[in-house]
Amino acid sequence: MTYLITGASGMLGHDLQEALTDREVTALGRAELDVTDLEAVRAAVAGHTAVINAAAYTKVDDAESHEADAAAVNAIGARNLAVAAREAGAKLVQVSTDYVFDGSATSPYQEDHPLAPISAYGRTKADGERAVLAEHPNGGYIVRTAWLYGKNGPNFAATMAKLAANGVDPAVVTDQLGQPTWTADLAAQIVALLDADAPAGVYHGTNAGQASWYEFAQAVFAAVGADPARVSPTDSSAFVRPAPRPAYSVLGHDAWSTAGLAPMRDWREAFEAATQHGVVTAP
Repeated sequence: MTYLITGASGMLGHDLQEALTDREVTALGRAELDVTDLEAVRAAVAGHTAVINAAAYTKVDDAESHEADAAAVNAIGARNLAVAAREAGAKLVQVSTDYVFDGSATSPYQEDHPLAPISAYGRTKADGERAVLAEHPNGGYIVRTAWLYGKNGPNFAATMAKLAANGVDPAVVTDQLGQPTWTADLAAQIVALLDADAPAGVYHGTNAGQASWYEFAQAVFAAVGADPARVSPTDSSAFVRPAPRPAYSVLGHDAWSTAGLAPMRDWREAFEAATQHGVVTAP
């Protein structure tokens, strides 16, 4: 395969490049490719057999007042890549999000659960999913992920590590549940999906298990040698932000087994490995 990575300058984009170091890869960041420009996308996709779209408008709160800007990247950009990939005979992996769900569930969201976004960001990502599946049904993959952390970009784990090192004792919410996910694990899973020539469709790319942000923060403090008891529990009412957050973001992983692939490992095992690789360290 010859691979095109869009959004290559982001946290996941960097780890995708590392996961594909032995392959023929074109890695394009925002400065090199405007995914909202269909003709530019067609030119970039030409000659590749697999496209991984990690480009996204991810400023969740800003999207509430700039939904058209978010939609240009998250929906129109996804559609452009799907059209170009179909025309080129290439597979397309569209990286999506737990924000396409409303967060009201009490058991893991299955891959075929109806979409019900509650934020502008979620709506634009849901539209991107629909566009990919409509435009490239035989070669389009949706990989939903959540709660990402890694070594090549700002993220919750890095923020908590910095607070621990600076003597700050944070209050962190207990009423939002999800799956902390290491970008290196997600990158490897996406490569495995393409290598397996798995059926097109929807997959959930998160580490297994579940945690609250509070539990994740405690794990980060412990990992950098700080006392986890310095993290105090609170709830979402203490953090009023423009965009609502899903209270429950735990995703099910049945599609991997159906495709003959193992799902991603438990988040605590992944976090321990990430710590050993220096991903989470005290500044």
